[in-house]
This record gives sequence, structure tokens and C-alpha cells, in this order.
Amino acid sequence: MPPTARPALAAFLSAALAAALPQAARAQDDVPETAPEVTAETVVLPAEGLSGAYLAARVAESESNFRAAARWYDAAMQADPGNLALVEGALYAALALGDFDRAGPLADALTTSPAEEVQLAGFAHDAGEAAAEDWPALIAAKTGGRKVGPVLDELVLAWARFGDGKMSDALKDFDAVAQMGGMEAVGLYHKALALAAAGDFEGADAILAGNAEGRINLNRRGIIARVQILSQLERNQDALALLDQTFGPQPEPMLDGLRARLQAGEALPFDMVPGAKAGIAEVFFTLGTLLQGEADPAYVLIHSRIANHLDPANAEALLLTAQALEELGQYDLAGETYARFPKDSPYFYSAEIGRSEALYAAGRKEAAVEVLQALSRSHADLVVVQRALGDILRREERCAEAVPAYDAALALVPEVEQGHWMLFFSRGVCHESLKDWPRAEADFRKALELRPGQPQVLNYLGYSMLDRGINLDEALALIQQAVRAEPDAGYIIDSLAWAYFRLGRYEEALAPMEKASLLEPVDPVVTDHLGDVYWMVGRKREAEFQWHRALSFGPEEKDAIRIRRKLEVGLDQVMKDEAGSSPVLPAPPPPDGE
Repeated sequence: MPPTARPALAAFLSAALAAALPQAARAQDDVPETAPEVTAETVVLPAEGLSGAYLAARVAESESNFRAAARWYDAAMQADPGNLALVEGALYAALALGDFDRAGPLADALTTSPAEEVQLAGFAHDAGEAAAEDWPALIAAKTGGRKVGPVLDELVLAWARFGDGKMSDALKDFDAVAQMGGMEAVGLYHKALALAAAGDFEGADAILAGNAEGRINLNRRGIIARVQILSQLERNQDALALLDQTFGPQPEPMLDGLRARLQAGEALPFDMVPGAKAGIAEVFFTLGTLLQGEADPAYVLIHSRIANHLDPANAEALLLTAQALEELGQYDLAGETYARFPKDSPYFYSAEIGRSEALYAAGRKEAAVEVLQALSRSHADLVVVQRALGDILRREERCAEAVPAYDAALALVPEVEQGHWMLFFSRGVCHESLKDWPRAEADFRKALELRPGQPQVLNYLGYSMLDRGINLDEALALIQQAVRAEPDAGYIIDSLAWAYFRLGRYEEALAPMEKASLLEPVDPVVTDHLGDVYWMVGRKREAEFQWHRALSFGPEEKDAIRIRRKLEVGLDQVMKDEAGSSPVLPAPPPPDGE
């Protein structure tokens, strides 16, 4: 789907979002004042039952701890079974967990008529009727007033009518979505899928190719759907060309399998969306993907859970579920979701990379590394896997191990292109950390050759030369260029001030150093440097104040020792003790991608 669809969709659903999630999930500030001293795992249900369970449920809900929330809401409902607020909270937890056996009865308890359904119940009932392929009931509910969101409602209705054999009505509904502001691509994409599911591959390809109603940008699943459609039209060579044009020649299990079958002359079945139930699953996946980064991750999670429920074969929906859980801080649930991919799945490597990230975020760093080390052996021919291993080893300051991983990634690249700049930059950071300056410089300059003007690279290369006392004029020019590219990046402004400092231009260092301190007000390194600059311009009392502040921000021990020494004897003496060298600037932030 085109990026332009995102803000339009977010605007469509913003009001619905506010109504969809229970109040505690939307506003942690509304948790009672005693909540910070309570966790969902430690609250003990008192004799009267309701109050303790309700408080525990609210705390769990505010923390996105859906398992605990479900357990405590169930306990609270035992004490007050008619409390609809408790039922709604339990329904929210059930949807977030993908527990549709539980969600259905809870939604029923909230519903008096389709027109008066709360939105969460609408989600559950849409999912239940679609799973049962009860198209008359779903059509009646949607036309009878059940509202979840304008885009979703129209698309679900269209696919329900498709399932009920009313193709002409379904196509009108898809066209209605295409007429909504910013939703043209969404409506046309689903219309093309419906035509393909009905066997009209010519009509479907005309839409996806942009020959029928204007060009639309397809996401990965849209491209694969068109590949299947082209194959059904006996155009395997065109399908191969589309794969190569879109994804390039780089190995990838899913695409490699498609290429092999196409090259063998096989007619690929159209199984992306074989029918109405899978079509509705695709609706929830499409909207969940578009909402990613635009709405509360819990809202994305509900969409992806329904897509998983209706179409278990949609591996990308399962990945979306895991990613949403990560965003919500539910790393154990995310890891369990990633672990659902079998080793023979073409998406296994993506899931394992995600599982490693979830483990790392949960503080299980060695386990995260081990996952990627194993993956680098089982999927050694994938650039993304070798790069992921290099990145996690670099983050753990295991650069001697990271360099071979980056070497392996680059060896797999058939032709170096602009997008590979980060591989060179990341490897250069490791070479610099290992004190191998010639290789580090070569990698930094190659990264700049591929991506001229990239501010992270400019800053790192400039800093590294300053730190070595070489090419100082060029170093200053590189950092000045980085500042122009990112004028509000505190760590780059800090490097500029450091450049002036190393050149002895202390008065010129003052303004950028103060600006860096404003941008990074609690960074111990920046605060320490501000003290150094103040000292060199004669503002020694202020320098000591900043060094004390730097100590309060928890610097690394080697930096803390040096700061304490400056407070004891002054910067001048410290510099003399260091044989006339200037204070060593810790490395800039490591590469983090774009």
C-alpha cells in the first residue's frame, strides 16, 4: 500500500481508536494512586473479591500484561458478573491474546443490538461470523448498524457479499472504499484480490498493473499476489521479471521458492486470498499494517490477531502480531509468537531475528546472541542474517566477532549498491573499536561513497580523525557538514564543539557545546565536555559545577575517574599528566540504521 494511505487511514480511525480500547489501556494516569506499589502478579484478592481483582486487572491492563489482565478480570467478574466494564476489559484482554473462544461470549454479553454494539464487541463478532463463514449474519449486522470503522466496515461487507455470491454488490463496496479520501489503493487492492479469487485474473492484473484505474503501489503481499496472478495467466517470465525488479537477485527462501517453480514452468495457484474468509483476514492485516506506527500498538495487535485467526497461513500477519507485542513490551509473548514458525518455513529466519530482538529487549542478551549464531549457520547465505549477527555482537562490544559476520554479509552481496552503506559503516565502527584505523577509514569512506552526506558517517569519520590528531581541517569540515544535515542532533553538535576544542579554538567551541548540552541535558559525556570548555575559557566555577553534574548522570567508570581527577587538580594538570593530550571523547553513538 502507498505511504500516502497512512495518514488518511489514521485520520479515519483516530476517533474509533479512542472508543475501542478500554480506558485503563489508553490512560495509565487513570490507575489509582496505589497502583505503582502493586503489580498484577502480586495483588492478593481480598475477602470481598471485587476491589483487589479489579485493581490488579487495571494495573495489568495499563502494563499491556494481557494474560494477567484476563485472569484478574475473570476473578472480578466472579464477584460482579453483571458489570459491563469488567466484561469489556476481559474482552480486550481476550482479543489481545487471540483467545476467540473466550472473546465470543464476552462480546455477546456486551451486545443488545448491532446498532448499539461497542467497538470491541464488533471486532469479536466480525471475527466470529467470518470464521464461521456465516455471510448472511455478517451482512445483516453490517447493514444493520454494527460499526467498527468506516474503511473496515465497508471492506468486510464487500468480502461478506463476495462469500454470499453477490459479486456485483461486492465490487460496488470495494469501489466505495476506493472513493474514500486516501483509500483508493486499499479499495482497488482488495477489489483485485476478489476478482482473482473469482477467477478473473485478467481483471485482477489490469488493476494491479495500473492499467484499469490508475497506478497503485503494492506492498510485498501485493507483489506476490500479482506474481501468482501472472502465473495463472501463463506469464511466468513476466512474473519472474516482476520479482527481480522488485526484490533484486538477493537470496530469500520465500522468493527463491517462487522463482524455482516459475522457472520450471509451473502454474502457481492463486492461494494468497482463496476466498471470502481469507479476504476478511487480509482486510485486518492490511489495516493493521497501515496503522503500524500511526496508532496504539494494541490496536494493531487486535487487527493482526483477527487476521491470524481467520487465515493461519498468513505468516506476515503472525510477524505483525509479534512486532506489536514487542512494541507493547510483552517480550515473552512476542518470543512465543516468533517461535511458532517451523524451521522449514520460508519466514523462519525473519521470525528468529525477531525472537532475538525480543530476547535482547527482555535482558536475555546471551540467549539473543545464541539465536543469531545458530541462524547464521542454518541460513548462512542470507545477508540480513549475517548483518543481524554482526549488529548484535557490535552492540555487545564483541567487535572481534562482529567483523567476520559483516565480512560474510558483504561477501554475499553480488553488487554493492547505495543501500549497503550501513554494512560498511557498521564494520568500520568495529574496526575503529579494534584500533585498526586503516580498515576503519576505508570502510567509512566507502560508506560515504555509497551515501554521500550521510551525517552519522560524516560525524564518525570526522571524530575519529580528531581523536587521532590527523587531518584536523578535513575532520572539522566533515563534522560541519554533518551538523548542516542534522542541526538538532546533540551528539553531532558535541563533535563540532570537540573539533574546535582540539584545534584550540575554545571560544568557538562554547556556543555549540552549550547547544549540545541543551539537546542532551542529562548525557554525562556532553555535560563533561561542557565543563571542559568552560574551564578553557576561564569559567572554572561553572566547569566544576558541570563536572559534578556529569558524575550524577552515571558515566562509565573510566570517565568518572577522570572527572574526579579534574575536580581534584583541574583540567590543566590532567592534560599535563596525559602528556599534553586533550580529553578523549567517547565514541559517537553506534549506527542504528535509518
